[in-house]
Amino acid sequence: MPPQAPASSSSTWILFSFLTVACWGVYGVYLHRGQTEMADMANGRWKAFLFVGFAYFLVAVIAPLVMLRLNGKPGDTNFLAYPMKGQMWSLIAGIVGAVGAFGVLLAFGAAPQPKAAYIPVVMSIIFAGAPIVNAIVSMLYHPPHGGLSEVKWQFWAGIIIAAVGGSMVALFKPDAPAPSKPAAKPGIEQPVKH
Repeated sequence: MPPQAPASSSSTWILFSFLTVACWGVYGVYLHRGQTEMADMANGRWKAFLFVGFAYFLVAVIAPLVMLRLNGKPGDTNFLAYPMKGQMWSLIAGIVGAVGAFGVLLAFGAAPQPKAAYIPVVMSIIFAGAPIVNAIVSMLYHPPHGGLSEVKWQFWAGIIIAAVGGSMVALFKPDAPAPSKPAAKPGIEQPVKH
């Protein structure tokens, strides 16, 4: 078993958790906006995803290398010397994360018109479903001490509430904004409604 970091009474972890909530909370909106702003109905999503990849490179490759240079030991940037299992599981994590991001784009592309109305639905399904999958997979890899019978009912209630919440958002999504009316052409009188 790998060595564990000492327990900390700091609440910094919760701040980083909320940072992730904020970033992932706007991810779908910004991804759809990037796709739309590419002004290419056929390939806009692929172009947007390409830039997501550039962003991942900046944040997930350059930033850790800088941090390892500043805080690590000599040789910490020789990633080929890292333990093979650590490399394998980290690569798998990156792949499933990227496939998930790709899935967001595919869901946006397959959503009915008006697509913008489905951004909160797609993201709510993802963010309600992902914690359920996380809880199940985490328990498979790290079974609770004493078995499943020791898991408190509140945990199971939270799983059910997450599933119900995601379903409710999908079923009762707000209506899309009405399409804007075309501007009147100069010199043509528009009829007045009474």
